[in-house]
Amino acid sequence: MQDKAYKILARQEKISNNAAKELIDSGLVFVNGKKLLLARTLMSENSRFVITKPQKARLIFEDDKIIALNKPFGKVSEDLEREFKAHLLNRLDKETSGVVLLYKDEAFRASCIEEFKRQRVKKCYLAIVSGILCDEIAINEPILTKKTRQSAYSKVSKEGLEAKTTLTPLLVSGKKTLVKATISTGRTHQIRVHCAFIKHGIIGDEKYAKSRAKRMFLHSFELGIFNYHFRANLDESFNDFGFDLKNLQI
Repeated sequence: MQDKAYKILARQEKISNNAAKELIDSGLVFVNGKKLLLARTLMSENSRFVITKPQKARLIFEDDKIIALNKPFGKVSEDLEREFKAHLLNRLDKETSGVVLLYKDEAFRASCIEEFKRQRVKKCYLAIVSGILCDEIAINEPILTKKTRQSAYSKVSKEGLEAKTTLTPLLVSGKKTLVKATISTGRTHQIRVHCAFIKHGIIGDEKYAKSRAKRMFLHSFELGIFNYHFRANLDESFNDFGFDLKNLQI
């Protein structure tokens, strides 16, 4: 007997179908060591699932204007608004972890939006990419994004908008490199697209690098705006590939 994966999961975990779908869509459900990609996949009734428990967002800083959080991977940015009773100032893809900002004051939000437009916000990410990257590389390739109600897809295109990413290698382990990615523009999926473009796709980026892992290894590490400067520590998943992160200096 076969049934849709989310229905089997719902019965096994004694949760609603919607809750089961959300777990699968968040990339938190695995079968035989591989991430389950589609909630509607037909599977045997005897299939057994492993669920990675979603982590909670960690508070980095809060005052009367702003809240800075360390968002875990698999968490939808918009869900943080309900949890912390504030509004998003920036957002991260569900698969990306790291610094997310929420605002409490409309005048402050307007000022921040202007800083983003003028590209005066410091944005630094950490990522694990495929292959060995020996030297720093600056990628200056325009990105074109097409958006639908459900998703967005970006690609390098002469018809796109200016996009600049600088990749700095930090550590190498096996045939993977931990890199610092600094961006001066903020195009949709910019780092993911640029990494895939130079054939060093981000590990776990199923959309652009065709890479499957327990998560996408992209983390918003540092964000600076006005006199605020926030850093979000890496979670334990970044230890999976043998990198010595304890003595990492960034």
